[in-house]
Amino acid sequence: MARKRTVKPPVWVALALMSATSAVAATPAQATTAQAASTQAATARASVATAPATACPTGWGSTAKTRTATTTVPVTNIRTGRQACYDRMVIDLPGAGTRGLGYSVRYVDQLHQDGSGQPITVGGGAILEVRVTAPAYDPDTGAPTYPARAGRPLPGVDLTGYRTFRDARFAGSFEGETQIGLGVRARLPFRVVVLTDRVVVDVAHNWNGTR
Repeated sequence: MARKRTVKPPVWVALALMSATSAVAATPAQATTAQAASTQAATARASVATAPATACPTGWGSTAKTRTATTTVPVTNIRTGRQACYDRMVIDLPGAGTRGLGYSVRYVDQLHQDGSGQPITVGGGAILEVRVTAPAYDPDTGAPTYPARAGRPLPGVDLTGYRTFRDARFAGSFEGETQIGLGVRARLPFRVVVLTDRVVVDVAHNWNGTR
């Protein structure tokens, strides 16, 4: 009786079948990995899009701020600048240091000139009255040390493009105090900082701390 002969497939056929099986088996895993990567990327994009925009200091408030001190060193210049989070006013008193620098800064409904009581018009949605307890004149001679006129804009100050400041007026200098009217967009938070030879007033762009 003749033996039944078993025919084995060629080696190349077996290898081809194994390769196809591996490819089929790998496809679901690859798809899962790609889907996970896509989900992670979408989540990252959403996180960036919804990240809080708060980047500015908050908590300054809008109530009056004062510092009790006085100096006879006169004001020689008042300047302004734009910052990322606020608009800034700087009152320069060269040689005054920090110890004798006093101030009173508050929101008022109307700016009235010291001495005369005359109202001074200040543009903007709100008015900050800025007082520095230092003269804008030479205490010995009475000669002005800061070339400003009462009721007029501060010399050399251009507020074009400012987000918060709208107007800046010189009210006068009377009995050792210098008075300025700062018009701002609205009643916004502000701070006052004493640095060497200067008093700095910063008014925030908004209440929520966003840029």
